[in-house]
Amino acid sequence: MYLKNALRAATALTFVATAAAHAQSITIATVNNGDMIRMQGYTDQFTEATGIDVEWVTLEENVLRQRVTTDITTKGGQFDIMTIGMYETPIWGANGWLVPLEGMSAEYDVDDILPAMRNGLSHEGTLFAAPFYGESSMIMYRTDLMEKAGLEMPDAPTWQFIREAAAAMTDRDNDINGICLRGKAGWGEGGAFITVTGNSFGARWFDEDWKPQFDQPEWNEALTFFVDMMSESGPAGYATNGFNENLSLFQQGKCGMWIDATVAASFVTNPDDSTVADKVGFALAPNSEGVDKRSNWLWAWALAIPAGTEQADAAKQFIEWATSKDYIELVAENEGWANVPPGARTSLYENPEYQKVPFAQMTLDSILSADPNDPTVKPVPYVGIQFAAIPEFAGIATQVSQEFSAVYAGQQSVEEALEKAQAFTAEEMEAAGY
Repeated sequence: MYLKNALRAATALTFVATAAAHAQSITIATVNNGDMIRMQGYTDQFTEATGIDVEWVTLEENVLRQRVTTDITTKGGQFDIMTIGMYETPIWGANGWLVPLEGMSAEYDVDDILPAMRNGLSHEGTLFAAPFYGESSMIMYRTDLMEKAGLEMPDAPTWQFIREAAAAMTDRDNDINGICLRGKAGWGEGGAFITVTGNSFGARWFDEDWKPQFDQPEWNEALTFFVDMMSESGPAGYATNGFNENLSLFQQGKCGMWIDATVAASFVTNPDDSTVADKVGFALAPNSEGVDKRSNWLWAWALAIPAGTEQADAAKQFIEWATSKDYIELVAENEGWANVPPGARTSLYENPEYQKVPFAQMTLDSILSADPNDPTVKPVPYVGIQFAAIPEFAGIATQVSQEFSAVYAGQQSVEEALEKAQAFTAEEMEAAGY
């Protein structure tokens, strides 16, 4: 059935002659997240249908960002497809560094892509990357440990409740941490998490005149709260934990709560990988008491074609296959609806079978509640929730996240980190002409 679908899609794309196609090979740079690893397992079906060989370069998140950024800015030409996100896509598309994803087949149904994802991966109405999956962030928690603590998780909790619950669920003798959160340096790792935490305490990266705001009390409150809570109830060495490290801890039963990407829900509830699969509940990311912003982000891991590749047509064929409705059905048939790539297509959330998945509605609610045009309590000049969509942000935020991780590791105080973040950011923004 699915080979037939792939062939039908191939015909719609007007493939080149078979002999020529067999000579083609494309190289894809991607992140080492579970859904991307799963996709690699199905690549043979794409090759069988099209004759296009696929070579994978699978990298840790921070390394991936460094490699693809270096390659595209230097026109290195190492990759025919890059896995990038909502931060890079509009900026790189505006610079002419990406091939527009125009002329997708009617069967692909580009209008089915969730508007939040389509808008975030476009520049001036042109789509430059197709979402393999989309995500926000939410709370995943152990229902058994919450019950044992005598507490009940609200659908929309505050940070103050989360801290109380984390302390009550912590059991050091049995290697159970009440809460596991990202502390790993990197603008898209721990930097992303502390940014949305800051949003929920009323903090912001810049004011309307592009002046850094790390010298304001909201940032001190947010960072101090985070450090104190993690010291009380987090795992040892959390300064080096990112998405994959915390996923492993949660699956091993070593976390009472984990606040992270909604895409993780399928992995923590998969009995093949998770020792607590039948004991997981979900809730919206928290806000701080009295602050009307939740600490959830908006992101898509998406596939884009760098300008200048000599394999643009083959790359586009792969993107259409990997981000299609047929691919979702392929995974559902083989691994169940809970394991399909989430957050990218409207039709998925209209599917009665997917609606039965316990985290489907919470994922959609989290995505829909994230507004990159209104990310903070006070006005800001930038678009983006866990990032500011300006070219300078990645470099600045990577440095700032390193200062924060040094706090988590006990190497400096909150005040010292914020002072350094303020000075460095101000200097970089002034040099950039803001």
